[in-house]
Amino acid sequence: MFIRTQTNGPRTYLLLVENERVNGRLVQRVRHRLGRLDELHASGQLDTVLKSLGRFSDKLLVLDAHARGESVTTKTLGVGPALIFDRLWRECGIADVLTALVAARRFDFAVERAIFLTVVHRLMAPGSDRAAERWRHDYTIPGTDDLELHQLYRAMAWLGAPLPKAQQAAATPFAPRTTKDLVEEALFARRRDLFSRLDLVFFDTTSLYFHGAGGVTLGRHGHSREHRPDLKQMVVGMLLDGEGHPVCTELWPGNTTDVTTLIPVVDRLKQTFQVGEVCVVADCGMISAKTIDALEARGWSYILGVRMRSSHEAQAIAATDEGHYRTVFPHRTTSHDPAPLRVKQIWRDDRRYLVCLNADEATKDRHDREAIVAALHKALTQGDKSLVGNKGFRRFLTTHGTRFAIDEAKIAADARYDGKWVLRTNTDVAMEVVALAYKQLWMVEATSVR
Repeated sequence: MFIRTQTNGPRTYLLLVENERVNGRLVQRVRHRLGRLDELHASGQLDTVLKSLGRFSDKLLVLDAHARGESVTTKTLGVGPALIFDRLWRECGIADVLTALVAARRFDFAVERAIFLTVVHRLMAPGSDRAAERWRHDYTIPGTDDLELHQLYRAMAWLGAPLPKAQQAAATPFAPRTTKDLVEEALFARRRDLFSRLDLVFFDTTSLYFHGAGGVTLGRHGHSREHRPDLKQMVVGMLLDGEGHPVCTELWPGNTTDVTTLIPVVDRLKQTFQVGEVCVVADCGMISAKTIDALEARGWSYILGVRMRSSHEAQAIAATDEGHYRTVFPHRTTSHDPAPLRVKQIWRDDRRYLVCLNADEATKDRHDREAIVAALHKALTQGDKSLVGNKGFRRFLTTHGTRFAIDEAKIAADARYDGKWVLRTNTDVAMEVVALAYKQLWMVEATSVR
């Protein structure tokens, strides 16, 4: 049953109605006419009836008590984050490592719990330490009930505190070694056994920028990946092993260039992780002639992407017809199949290059170029000024006096690189293995972006 209204002329009536099924159809039957709506309101009878009915509804009793200020205040706390991440935290050994490192210090609060709280907060709802202190009140996180904001600050300061001079031997030129480094090295030592090796490591960098007064120590103005040159930033470098496990991170001033970061990280691997042979896999942004010379001087293996637009030798290698492609993965038959990949090997003196070709990417590159050229034809009819600020347009333009024109030679040259990328390596392993190792670099790129 339910209440509905019925309007006759200027009057509206309140009806108690019930639905009944008659011959397969729902029919409304009026059980009682409660009266005119305006008269029920004026007399207060409507409120009396509703209040009387409410005595038989548990939900309405609670709402009514709350309206009178007689309800009991309760609070709901989430338990999921702590249940999941606390177990992972302990299985990875992080809790034990932090507890051991902090034992020599006389903190008056649970440093390990403070760090765990900030880590879980960043996983669930990334924000500042101040935001973490507010966020924790909505969750049950064992050992954090008595923590205060200034203690979260102190825990973070301890992680970033520089180590004594005697422990700075493996420091990079950009920033001193800190407590954070000891945590990483201890965690690696815990999971290392007789057969643990770092045969293959992946390295990439990203940047974080600061609002307000942040970035006092490492904050610098530099090349901003986030297109915020007005804000100070810092560079974060991350290194993963061949299975995708984090090995270490580095935090550097925001004006540190990528090409200068690779060698210090390699040196740290050698000195503090006591590893023997490592093959470094890095993207083209890490490469310079000086970097390659330094890697080879140290006897380290590498697989490095080559920036084709700035390397004439790489351009020539990508465009050459010499060598024969070997198929690593054929064309896809389903969306779950790996991306198609063909590889060929080119030598230039003692330098080994690999040209990799993805047919799907080649098709995409061709379609993108055709779209740009079609837009160019349209833009040229509207005047040259519309082309000045468009980098995509400028790739395929030439000038005739003071006028722009489409350069067909540039279009043809660009087509020679469709779907291709070039690698340089000093390893002697099969070219398929080299190409697939480089493709795994997405792991660290995805992780560093997060």
